[in-house]
Amino acid sequence: MSATTEKKRPRSAVTSGRKLLIGGDPNSAWSRRYRDLVVRHISDLGGRDMLSEAQLSLVRRAAALACELEQMEARMSQREAVDIDRFGRAAGHLRRILESLGLKRQPRKVLTLREQLELEAEAEEEAD
Repeated sequence: MSATTEKKRPRSAVTSGRKLLIGGDPNSAWSRRYRDLVVRHISDLGGRDMLSEAQLSLVRRAAALACELEQMEARMSQREAVDIDRFGRAAGHLRRILESLGLKRQPRKVLTLREQLELEAEAEEEAD
């Protein structure tokens, strides 16, 4: 067979986007939350087409760490013992990954009640 007539090996299900995980239970609560976080992070970063494969890998790692941190927080809320050092290290790793992806603190202007009322009054005046 020549190189032009050989069948191409299909891409993996993860690479093609058919699956998010290799193995595991895609219907577990953890997997569903993981999928939600991956989708939201990708959206926050401008969409799949705007990200390199390395950035997608970081997004998946961030989502996995976030899921684990959320599970630890749930255990803490039930007064179960949690290794706080492990929690802190995981939170630090998550922060560094998110910073690598471009996480920035962007302060928003919060209007006082007076400022909001003034804006509404101006809008009513313009409408009349």
